[in-house]
Amino acid sequence: MPIAIAGTHSGVGKTTITLSILAALRRWGMVVQPFKVGPDYIDPMFHTVVTGRTCRNLDPVITSSEYVKSCFASHSANADGAAIEGVMGLFDGAGSNEFGSTAHVVKLLGKSVSVILVIDCSRMSRSLAATIYGYHHFDADIKLAGVILNRVGSDRHREILLEAIAPLGIPVMGIIPREDGIKLSDRHLGLIPTEEIANFSETIDRLADLGKRCFDWEKLMPLIKNSQNLPAISPQPLRANVKVRIAVAHDRAFNFYYADNLDILENLGAELVDWSPLDDAQLPKQIHGLYFGGGFPEIFAAQLAENQGAIASVRQHTHLPIYAECGGLMYLSEAIVDFAGNQFAMVGAIPTQTVMADKLTLGYRCAQVLASDTWLPGDRPVWGHEFHRSHQTVDCDRPLYQLKNYAGQDLGTEGWGRKNLLASYLHLHWGNNPSIAIGLIAAARETQNR
Repeated sequence: MPIAIAGTHSGVGKTTITLSILAALRRWGMVVQPFKVGPDYIDPMFHTVVTGRTCRNLDPVITSSEYVKSCFASHSANADGAAIEGVMGLFDGAGSNEFGSTAHVVKLLGKSVSVILVIDCSRMSRSLAATIYGYHHFDADIKLAGVILNRVGSDRHREILLEAIAPLGIPVMGIIPREDGIKLSDRHLGLIPTEEIANFSETIDRLADLGKRCFDWEKLMPLIKNSQNLPAISPQPLRANVKVRIAVAHDRAFNFYYADNLDILENLGAELVDWSPLDDAQLPKQIHGLYFGGGFPEIFAAQLAENQGAIASVRQHTHLPIYAECGGLMYLSEAIVDFAGNQFAMVGAIPTQTVMADKLTLGYRCAQVLASDTWLPGDRPVWGHEFHRSHQTVDCDRPLYQLKNYAGQDLGTEGWGRKNLLASYLHLHWGNNPSIAIGLIAAARETQNR
């Protein structure tokens, strides 16, 4: 039986509390499969490192309701239990309704999921009872299995809170003191990824200590353990015996990848070869395609620009099929201009500069393919997610997508589409629509057969 760790709103401490629970369970030898609601990349990185198991995103907007259910069943099947970190507030969806919210995902997965509500108690006392009562009764299909009281200020504060909520009869699964939490560092797009945190193993130890000390495990443990054998779903068989080699940019600057996307490529017959635009002098040998995910190239722009060997190697391979998202688009552009206005020359495969700014572009997008001469099928729209603070100085004369937001409003065109190059700010999950992976593999195989 999995738990879903939800919050009243963003910033209540869901991630720290989730990691504390996961770290304590792993220290005790329990195998727990982590999940994250929504399109986020960074929280799943933390989950993966802490548990030793790849975290999976559960997002019905960028995949589908059926994919969410099959993904959860497949990856929970061989674990002792499962934990799902929610997104924003419990009932906050992609638009004005609950679609894509933590509550929506819980309903998709069935009544076996136990919802634990995290509340920031730092600025409340007796009003806590009204908050819990409201969340417990707002939706008849969502009932709280328990609450975790975060940022409790003192013993007296704790007594007031417990006295106020006692009549509700809702179990308290944990109480986290205000000064006892662990601060996870962040920057302009959220938490700093684990690969950039020095001695993260020490942080994991502190998280585990916090978890052991502050949670009521007699109440919590029975909710986490699997009480039933879930059916495992076998991956798709390989399409060919001879694999194509896809170079995947993977380092501190490029690490925004959905694990499912990489799995799909491998299941379709790709051999994924990691390389580093930061540290490697050139691309791997005998490759047939390139994949650049998102990340933080703006933070490492100087180091990327200094690695002229890697830049020259990519330039020499622009005849290969290339798929790039967000940070990958920035690296393939002529230059990155950082927040301080410093300009750093990049690959130049796309005739634009990318400039960092304060404005945040954020939200789900419905994208209709416009570039008809690419290997990306245009028979149906795809759903993705934008999350960036850079903009381009030049718009593509042959854009890749026509975009609309979740409400259906036209956002204009976006992305660069060439016969062998797809580059966009849009992050796509291929779970419910593997056409991009199929197209990339097919284009790479054509390269291989020349």
